[in-house]
Amino acid sequence: MEKQIVKSAPRDVFMYLLGTAALYFSVYAVLNILFNVIEANFPDPLNPYYEPSSAVRWSLALVVVIFPVYAWVSRFLAKDIKANPEKSALRVRKWLLYLTVFLSAALLIGDLVALVYNFLEGDLTTSFILKILSVFAVGAAVFWYYLYDLRREPGEFSPNAKKFAWAILALVAAVIISGFFVAGSPFRQRLSRFDSQKLGHLQEIQWRVVNYWQQKGKLPAALADLRDDISGFVPPVDPQTGEAYEYRAIVGLSFELCANFNLVSDAKTEGDYYSRPVPVGGSGGESGFDKLTAGWSHPADRYCFSRTIDPELYPRTPITGKPIL
Repeated sequence: MEKQIVKSAPRDVFMYLLGTAALYFSVYAVLNILFNVIEANFPDPLNPYYEPSSAVRWSLALVVVIFPVYAWVSRFLAKDIKANPEKSALRVRKWLLYLTVFLSAALLIGDLVALVYNFLEGDLTTSFILKILSVFAVGAAVFWYYLYDLRREPGEFSPNAKKFAWAILALVAAVIISGFFVAGSPFRQRLSRFDSQKLGHLQEIQWRVVNYWQQKGKLPAALADLRDDISGFVPPVDPQTGEAYEYRAIVGLSFELCANFNLVSDAKTEGDYYSRPVPVGGSGGESGFDKLTAGWSHPADRYCFSRTIDPELYPRTPITGKPIL
């Protein structure tokens, strides 16, 4: 007697494709969060400007939304097979399960290759080893579970498999919580973004002041002097309060720029920005300067940055010749 071939209904195809896609996106997001947590706790000295908080947010958004979808679809399909055992032989199910087992096996093999390669390169840092172990653990978990899913009888779910599923749920929850510690709360992140924008404004004002000195041989008396209707530059204001930034010309070529900050600049933002002056509107980018590092750390309060223009480093470059009419 020939075995009856069960045909897939459109709903079956949709649900299996949805569950498989949700699984792959969840695995990617979980690994990315784990990598960022590892980077935050075991920073690589060869990558000092790595910012895990900015890289981890998309992965948190993915796993918070998509993993529950995966869990729901998996539960729905398990109940469907229990009620209709013949559906365990659906071709779409077999194909996607075997594809998942294959990809997880490839992930494990690639993980071992990377381990050997980095060993030969002499790059077995704590961060790298933990990442390798994370990939191996996630790949092995997916491989074991879906290989078991292929072999088990319809409706059968062993006690060990149930414990394994609950352990995975707990581990994903722990990963999400760890990711939030790295990314910071949404409220703190908003305050941090305000501070970053304020620093960007002060940097632009600073080099407008430098350019003013280079062209006119004196410091502006007030920020309003930097206004340029032709280029369209208007001194920016504090995005949080709408108030003007503080500027004071002190003595000689010294001046101060002040702003109110929400948070203390951390080790990453102390990656402090300074700007390399170029002619305004020149090759330095949209606002006429390039961001590099140093000199913009600040406390969580009103803080003034003191600057003195060195005329040897930034000599005067007055505009000469008659204007072209």
